[in-house]
Amino acid sequence: MAPQERYHVFSLPPSLLETLVPRTILGSQPSQEATTRAPSPPPSTTQNGAARACNICLGATFTDVDEQRVHFRSDWHRYNVKMRVAGSNAVTEAQFAKLVDSLEDSISGSETTTSDPETDDSDDAVRTLVQKAKKLKARADEDEDEESGQKIPNAPVIWFHSPPATQIGVYKSIYPSHLSSSPSSSGQEFLTELKAMQTGGGEIGRKWALFMTAGGHFAGAIIRVSKPDGEGYEESGITKRGKPKKPKPDTEVLLHKTFHRYTTRRKQGGSQSVNDNAKSKAVSAGAMLRRYGEQALRDDIRNLINDWIEELDDCERIFIRASVSNRKIFLGYEGAPLHKDDDRLRTFPFPTRRPTQSELQRCLLELTQVKVSHLTEEALRAQDEEYLAARPKPKPVLSSAIIAPSKPSQPQVTPEELARLRAEHELRIRWERATDMVERGKVDALKSFLTKDDPLGGGVNARMPDGVPDGGPGQTLLMFAARRGQEEVLRWLLEDARADPTLSVGRTAGLADVEENGAGAEEEDEAARPLVGGSRRTAYDFASTRNVRNIFRRCAADHPDWWDWVGTGEHSARVPSILSKEMEEGRDEKKKARRKGLKDKIREREALQKEKDNELEAQKVVELPKPIPAPSKPTKDDGPRKLGGSTTAQESVMGLTPEMRARIERERRARAAEARLKK
Repeated sequence: MAPQERYHVFSLPPSLLETLVPRTILGSQPSQEATTRAPSPPPSTTQNGAARACNICLGATFTDVDEQRVHFRSDWHRYNVKMRVAGSNAVTEAQFAKLVDSLEDSISGSETTTSDPETDDSDDAVRTLVQKAKKLKARADEDEDEESGQKIPNAPVIWFHSPPATQIGVYKSIYPSHLSSSPSSSGQEFLTELKAMQTGGGEIGRKWALFMTAGGHFAGAIIRVSKPDGEGYEESGITKRGKPKKPKPDTEVLLHKTFHRYTTRRKQGGSQSVNDNAKSKAVSAGAMLRRYGEQALRDDIRNLINDWIEELDDCERIFIRASVSNRKIFLGYEGAPLHKDDDRLRTFPFPTRRPTQSELQRCLLELTQVKVSHLTEEALRAQDEEYLAARPKPKPVLSSAIIAPSKPSQPQVTPEELARLRAEHELRIRWERATDMVERGKVDALKSFLTKDDPLGGGVNARMPDGVPDGGPGQTLLMFAARRGQEEVLRWLLEDARADPTLSVGRTAGLADVEENGAGAEEEDEAARPLVGGSRRTAYDFASTRNVRNIFRRCAADHPDWWDWVGTGEHSARVPSILSKEMEEGRDEKKKARRKGLKDKIREREALQKEKDNELEAQKVVELPKPIPAPSKPTKDDGPRKLGGSTTAQESVMGLTPEMRARIERERRARAAEARLKK
C-alpha cells in the first residue's frame, strides 16, 4: 500500500479491514488491549458427557440445545456479549440481576424471547445497562488519567492501526450519534461500526445532505456517498475486451443549489439583524436592503428544504454549517421538516470557507476520504512519548496541613449583628440616592422617592447616617439642600413637605465654608446674613448664597405660625429677620430711586466738565515767540540744495529742533482758534 493511495470510508479493502485494530495515544499495543478478555470458564459437561456451556457468560451450562438457544436469546447473554465487545468483563447471573433491579424500568424476558437481539437493541433495557456501564468506566478512566497526569483530550478523528506500518483516521462525526457524542465510546466500538458501514447502503446507497450559509451565501447538496449493496470495493481488473476496468465513482451529487443575497455590509462583517440587536435600528437605504436580503435568503432556504423533503428523509447524515442566528433558518420554526433533536444532524468538524459548490465538494472529500499515514510501531511509540512529555505535568498534591495553615480564629458574627449591618448598609444606599437627587435638583424624583414606605427611616426630617458621601452625620435633607444651594428643592421641602428648620447639629463640621460665604456675601442688610455664632447650627446657618437665605426669610414671613423662625433660642430656626412682599417691593423702589439719583448726578457732572473744557479752550492765551531771523542766502560753499525749491512755511521751520517745531505748531492752532471765536 503506497502512501499515495486513497481510501473511501465506505469502500475500504477487505484485506485492510481484517488487520485494523484501535489505536491509543498512550503507546500501548491496541491489539493487546482489544483482545484482552477475562478468562472464560472451561466448558462443563453434562451427565451424558456432552459439553454444553456458554463461552461468554460465567458458569452457564445447559442440558440440551433448546435450553442453550433460550439462553442465547436472554438479556443476560446479550448484555455480556456487548460488554465483551466493548472490552469489559462479563458478569454472573446474580450480578446481572442486581443491575436490572437498579433500573427504574424492569426488563421483561418474555417480550424479547421471540425477537432478534440485533434488531431490538434500541428498544431494550439492555442498551440502557450497557450505556450506564460505559459511563462508569469512562468516569473511572478519567479519574485514573487525572491521577497519573495523562488525561488525553477528545479528538475529532479516531485512528486505527494496521500492522506493521499503516494507520487510517476517520472523523467521528460520520458515526452514529451514540458513538460520536459519547466520550466513553471505545475504539473497538468504532472499529466494529466501521466494518458495518461497508454494507447497509440498500439499493440506492447511503445519502448525505450538506448545507452551508454565511455572509448571505448559501450552498446545499444531497449526495450519494456510498455504492449500493453488492457494489462495494472492487479490485482493479481487466474487462472481456482486454481493457482495464473503469472504477465506479464512490460519490455522486444528486441535487445541489447555491444562491446569494445582500445581507452584510462590505468589509464590515456581521448581518444586519445582529447589528440591529446590538445597536439602534438603522434607517438607511442600505440597511433596509440588507434586511430584505435576510428575509429573502431565509425564505429561499426554507422553500428549498421543503422541495427536497423526500430526499432528506432518506439521508443518513445532515451536516449544517451556520452561525447561532442563522441556524434558526433550518431548525425551530413552525412547520420545519428538521428538528433540533434529530440524530442525523451534524456540524463540520473542521474549518470551512465561503459556501460554494466547490467548498461542498472539498468538505465531502474531507469527510469521506480516510486519512492515511505510514509509521512503524517504534515511531508511533516515540511520537506518543514526545506528546506526553510535552503536556503540562500535574500539580503536586499537598497535604491538608500544608495547604491550609492554621489561622487565628476570627470572631463570628451573630445573626442579629449581621441583620443590623445589612440594614445600615441599605439605609446608607437610600440616603446616597436621596442626596444625589438633591444635588441634581430633581424635585419630582425626590417627591416620589420620599413617598415610598419611609425610605430614610424618619420621614423628611430624618437624620443622615455616617458614611454618606458629601454629607455629614446628623444633618437633614433641608440642611443638605441649603448647603448645596438647590433653591427649588429647598422651597419644596419648606413649603410642601413642611421640613422642620429648627432642627440643629453641633458646630463641628462644615462651618468654615458657611462663615466664608457669609463674610463675602453681596452687600445687604446685616439681618439677612447667616448667624454663625452659638453652639448649634440650623438649616439657615448652612445657607451658602443670599437667594437661599431669602427663601427662609420669605417662608418665615408667609407662615409665621409654623415654626419659631426668628430668634436664637434652643428651639428656633435662627432666621435673623423676615422678608415679606411689601418689604421686597419697598426695597426694589429704593433701589430704583438710588439708581435714578446716581444717573442724575452723573449727567450733572458730565455737563459741568464740558463747560469747564469750553472755557479753558476759549480763554487760553499763548505767548508768541520772538521772530526768528531769516537765514542768509546760501553761497556756493554752502553745499547742494534740494531741487524744486521750498515753501515759506517749510523754510521757517528748517533747522529747528523738534521741540521748537511743536511749539510753533501749537501757536498756529491757537491763532486759528481765536480767529474763529472773533467771527
